[in-house]
Amino acid sequence: MAFNKYFLSAFTAFFIWGFFSLALKPLHDYASLDILFYRVFYATVLLLIINLFFRKEKLKKDVAFFRTFEKQEKRKTIFLTILGGFLLVINWFLFMYCVNHISIQSASFAYLICPIITTVLAYFILKEHLTKWQWTAVGLFIFSCSILSYGHVKDLMYSLVIATTFALYLISQRKNNQFDRFVVLTVQLSIASLVLLPFYPFYKEATPTASLFWILMTLIVVLFTIIPLFLNLFALKGVNSATVGVLMYTNPLINFLLALFYFNEEINVPQLIAYFLILVAIIVFNERILLRKINNDAN
Repeated sequence: MAFNKYFLSAFTAFFIWGFFSLALKPLHDYASLDILFYRVFYATVLLLIINLFFRKEKLKKDVAFFRTFEKQEKRKTIFLTILGGFLLVINWFLFMYCVNHISIQSASFAYLICPIITTVLAYFILKEHLTKWQWTAVGLFIFSCSILSYGHVKDLMYSLVIATTFALYLISQRKNNQFDRFVVLTVQLSIASLVLLPFYPFYKEATPTASLFWILMTLIVVLFTIIPLFLNLFALKGVNSATVGVLMYTNPLINFLLALFYFNEEINVPQLIAYFLILVAIIVFNERILLRKINNDAN
């Protein structure tokens, strides 16, 4: 079913992103801004090549479709697309800075807060309906995040900005879904490149020459940028922003396990309780989906 396809796409995107720290952490000796420059530029060039040489018909179709819009609709589409590019740049930079210079937990915490912000913003901006079970889950999320934020105010401030930028990105792209997702992603990363380009000559450090840097950068661009972003944008065509927001918890839960068992970051009992409550909240939020699945299996 279509819903299952979109739901699976959203889950896969956040599952992949959950392992991003494995590729990013070995680059902690490089400046976060440099990593951002090369990630955006590399991804943009790769996407432009794919679209211009292998997906010309899709590109022409979207351009022709855009020309049929009224002037107001054109302005709205351009605004939402540009906004998406700006939000991605801000979100990526702060996330990479947190992973390499603060802690993986602080970056993970951002995506614990993000679904709450996404869900509430979707309710007020997109008028997406939430059931009483989903509001109960939101309450559990808030309580869990309040436990995690205790004694970590600085981390919380970084996390709030990261979470809000990505939440706004999800909301804006939910309202901007008339075009091919791959084309939209290419345009947004092109915009992100144009935003960063004036800063590159003044803030870049020496061009990396180590082969490990470029191997990991290729992995970051293909596996942790293009593929999950495409899956995420594709998912927004078939599931609402609130559902995508809750599936986002897949990402920080994986980050939590990596921080605990792979990177050996310190985890205390309140944090363990908070993460357990988040798992409960995810189940509560998706109770309709889970019950539907059980009933279908029974039939």
